[in-house]
Amino acid sequence: MTLLLLIRHGENEYVKTGKMAGRIPGVHLNEKGQKQAQALGEALRETPIKAIYASPLERAMETAAPIAESHKLVIQQEADLMDTHVGKWQGKSWKLLALKKEWKIVQNAPSRFRFPEGESFPECQLRIVNVLERAIKKHNKPQDIVAVVFHADPIKLAVAHFIGMPLDHFQRLGCDTGSLTAIHAGETGAHLVKMNYRPPFDFLPKKK
Repeated sequence: MTLLLLIRHGENEYVKTGKMAGRIPGVHLNEKGQKQAQALGEALRETPIKAIYASPLERAMETAAPIAESHKLVIQQEADLMDTHVGKWQGKSWKLLALKKEWKIVQNAPSRFRFPEGESFPECQLRIVNVLERAIKKHNKPQDIVAVVFHADPIKLAVAHFIGMPLDHFQRLGCDTGSLTAIHAGETGAHLVKMNYRPPFDFLPKKK
């Protein structure tokens, strides 16, 4: 089975604006986020990672860089690992969005919601899972480990898929910046090893 390391990007300053980032370009890691990325790179240095995939958004690529460097790997950018396409809601105030009638649907029945001029959560989940399943098929030798650096909601949607959780419950999961979620996955099913975990990663195998 393949061990997937699903890593959320580090902290960035846009979070402090109180607005929904979505796919806004130019959102870089702040000082804390850079430290989180370096900590991830150091903590995973001795883990035998075979490949690293990442969302092309800057905050994900900057988080993936120290991991790739420590393993001399090329980051494989995947557009389908990008954050949720929130359409007209991108860049809007969280406080104002929470006043919309659709907000209750987002929180309580996200499977029935589509962002205006954007995508639905089931569509987001499908594209993310497709990328991960391709990675599993490509790296399917025993003990193969693949790192994937992307975003909170897509990570939670992926976890929900692999453990059989209804999509409407995915927001019950936690996924902090700079965290790692580990899933064993293969033809026989999947097993959630760790969720929202911070360095050191003492449960991971080391290079021989």
